[in-house]
Amino acid sequence: MRKVIFLDRDGIVNKELGDYILNFESFEIHPPLIPFLQKAKFQGYEFIIVTNQAGIAKGLYTPQLVEDCHLYLKSHLMGLGLSFLEIYYCIHHPDFVNCLCRKPQGIFIEKAIARFKIDKSKSFMLGDKQRDVDAANSAGIKGILLPPNPTLNQLLACL
Repeated sequence: MRKVIFLDRDGIVNKELGDYILNFESFEIHPPLIPFLQKAKFQGYEFIIVTNQAGIAKGLYTPQLVEDCHLYLKSHLMGLGLSFLEIYYCIHHPDFVNCLCRKPQGIFIEKAIARFKIDKSKSFMLGDKQRDVDAANSAGIKGILLPPNPTLNQLLACL
């Protein structure tokens, strides 16, 4: 069985700007992420992103922008020998629709656990909002709350 680190996107994987990422130029990989992923990979971890992208439902940006950002992220990490098993994102906003995929619901984490045969006891989620922790806990894995844009030491303390 796999051990996986689930990661929230905005604020953990890429820099939190305090607002929605409305264009590709605003998407910046959080610099401490790379050495953290390298160390975690060395320890046998694999990675999955679980993110809410409610700006799509609000009409602030398109699914194509999200896909472009994810393609850039995957391409950049591939060049460093790193990868994600999957990137799950919810396009909904609670003002418009109730859904099961938006965190704090844990459906994407549960889906990944079943799909990738993940060992829940050796896996955890890193997020910068309580809903990330709640989603992890509802799926039976440990959720760790970090500040937005955590330092490398804050990230490494989770291993």
